[in-house]
Amino acid sequence: MPYIQVMITEGATAEQKAELVEGITDLMTRVLNKNPTTTHVVIKESATENWGIAGRTVKQLRAEGSPKVSPR
Repeated sequence: MPYIQVMITEGATAEQKAELVEGITDLMTRVLNKNPTTTHVVIKESATENWGIAGRTVKQLRAEGSPKVSPR
């Protein structure tokens, strides 16, 4: 029973999350031969002010227009 947890910043649509769940499940089935009916995928979201990279929050980096941290 695989359990996969994905951490992302807030902003993904319900459709994008569904695609992630489907894609990750398919990958586990194809690569590791896992049973999709027992594969669990959990998506956790973090506010951009709670996620930091190189000493700055994602919110700050996006506000500054950092090319390494785009809103999508």
